[in-house]
Amino acid sequence: MGDGVGKVPARLRLEAFAKVNYALEVRGVSPNGYHEISTVMQSVSLCDELELERADEGFGLFVEPEAAPIGPNDENTVWLAWRLLREATGEDLPVRIRLRKAIPAGAGLGGGSADAAAALVGLNEMFGLGLGEAELREVGLRIGADVPFCVSGGTALGEGIGEVLTPLPAPPEHHLVVAKPDVGAETARIYKAYDERSGEGRPSIDPTLKALRAGDLEALASSLGNDLAPVTETLVPEVGTLREDLVRTGALGALMSGSGTAVYGLFGSEGDARVAEREIDAPYATLCRPVMRGVAVLREHAPRRAIRRPVL
Repeated sequence: MGDGVGKVPARLRLEAFAKVNYALEVRGVSPNGYHEISTVMQSVSLCDELELERADEGFGLFVEPEAAPIGPNDENTVWLAWRLLREATGEDLPVRIRLRKAIPAGAGLGGGSADAAAALVGLNEMFGLGLGEAELREVGLRIGADVPFCVSGGTALGEGIGEVLTPLPAPPEHHLVVAKPDVGAETARIYKAYDERSGEGRPSIDPTLKALRAGDLEALASSLGNDLAPVTETLVPEVGTLREDLVRTGALGALMSGSGTAVYGLFGSEGDARVAEREIDAPYATLCRPVMRGVAVLREHAPRRAIRRPVL
């Protein structure tokens, strides 16, 4: 470990919050091949949990449940966050991380991005690296387009490939039921299928922004839109069925998140949402609510001492 680290907390526990997209419009393809989008994203209380514990050396990752599909230890987003932050700061960052998965994979809910964001925030806190949020987002962008939003969280307009963030007013109070079929979706496959389709989606960004600024839940529910939803619903018909079922069970509006395959419904009251959660026929269904941060640090086992500011 470098001399700059000094005394650090022994252990941290963090929540890594999922996200949903209230609106998503595909703007085109940039020269580097990435799709440019405009999207309104919202952090929700559905979360994974990470426990970071200082180690003598190296990196270790333990996942619960063991069968959770996060990829090999040397390729998943938590490891990437550790490696890239280690390279950026020049510190060894010896750590053991336990990851408890609750956000389903292949869902469009940003589970891997949320885990990476929590790892960046936790390592920065544990080792007193002194990085600001903007610097953590910069590192996170090298992992994935959703990681910068997951570092900051809350409600935001994402542009570019989703990494250019503009904070937005918090939504009016509501609850969400998130449901997902067994099958997931690969983002690259969905965008490829989108490129092969003709026609344009329904404008959703401007109506969503207007609804948020007015604090109007019914207008927000009516404005929900996702250019990728028709593509995913064609490839995975269960997505469309779940969207219709959520409306049937009382949702003010329902939409697929990201590239899918999770679908969420907006409900004005927790009671209505709980009824829908019980009635919805899906392999996975859960109740959650909007939250105004991407990562929550829950516990720290020692005072943190600020150290020199690393150079990125």
